[in-house]
Amino acid sequence: MLKYFLIFFLFLSDSISNAEIKDKIVQNLKDTENLNFKFEQNINGKIENGNCTIEYPKKIFCEYAISNNKILVSNGKSLVIKTRTSYYRYPLKKTALNLILDKNFLINKIYDLQERIIDDSLINFTIVDGDNEINIFFDKQTYDLVGWQNTDIYQNFNITFLSSIRKNKILSKNLFKIPAQN
Repeated sequence: MLKYFLIFFLFLSDSISNAEIKDKIVQNLKDTENLNFKFEQNINGKIENGNCTIEYPKKIFCEYAISNNKILVSNGKSLVIKTRTSYYRYPLKKTALNLILDKNFLINKIYDLQERIIDDSLINFTIVDGDNEINIFFDKQTYDLVGWQNTDIYQNFNITFLSSIRKNKILSKNLFKIPAQN
């Protein structure tokens, strides 16, 4: 009998801690209006880095640290990637960022998904929505979003890690303005 009680208690305590983890991640997301962070992005082995700002819902501005002046901007409807020599514009809804930048979508999904603890430091949720499969990662101590991995619209495997995260800063009104084509 004691054996069954211990198994039940371990299961119950695991369920309570899992629910608590989800609640803390969700509350952190609800409290976050914007994020500023450094990033490292690995797309099929090509590593780039820089700084980004996300403003919920669905806005992002990233400056890459490479000398070609690459930026990535979403105003919530369109996503533009611009360099000195190229300009690409996509409907945001056709990209995985449409889901990643939608905190209400993330919150709703988190409650329905099973989390995985990775190396006792990261909490991972795998989101499948239509053609998108996205792994979202949160820090186990701060409950901050710290990265994601997905396959982009060109079928490239993309891993993005966030660091030096700052939340709820005052942002320029024009930060998410779509740049003009070259």
